[in-house]
Amino acid sequence: MASGRLGRPREERVDEALAEAVRELLTETGYQNITVDLIASRAGVGKPAIYRRHRSKAELIFSVIVHDLSETAPDDAGSLRADLRSLLHRIHGDLSDPVAGSVMSSLLSDVLADPELTARFRDTFVRAQRDVVAELCRRAVDRGELKRLPEPEFAHSLLLGPLFVRHVILGERVPRSQLDDYLDAAVRALT
Repeated sequence: MASGRLGRPREERVDEALAEAVRELLTETGYQNITVDLIASRAGVGKPAIYRRHRSKAELIFSVIVHDLSETAPDDAGSLRADLRSLLHRIHGDLSDPVAGSVMSSLLSDVLADPELTARFRDTFVRAQRDVVAELCRRAVDRGELKRLPEPEFAHSLLLGPLFVRHVILGERVPRSQLDDYLDAAVRALT
């Protein structure tokens, strides 16, 4: 029994070392220049330790940057517009992070090239965001602001699609001053 408990902290330390190494290397070298060898060396582990956990560099980086993301709904701000505004500003902040911004398009390219990784991305990150948007819409239904609950995929795409396209696909930085324009268009479409 004691040996089972002793192994767990070691595994957690390896996971923490890998995550720290990935974050440091993303900042220092960018996504394209990172290799599994560099990550292993920086983390002080052997490549087998990485490959026991992840099938590829993309999967490892995905797990550090996206997979463990715990998305929660912002506190109830009293209206659909105010709730969505809180969420939009939070996501804008995440996408505006220089490291995330430089990594996301390359990472998504690799993610979408791997069907299993694509499924994990949709089942974790996208689903978590859609669940948050759905919760905000449920609040609006309860308050009488919406007559019915919109499809989560539609509401999510409507609110976050334009921001994601500009930040990740086009590499443009959306000024905070434009967020309310996106927000107003989304609220009009939902109501």
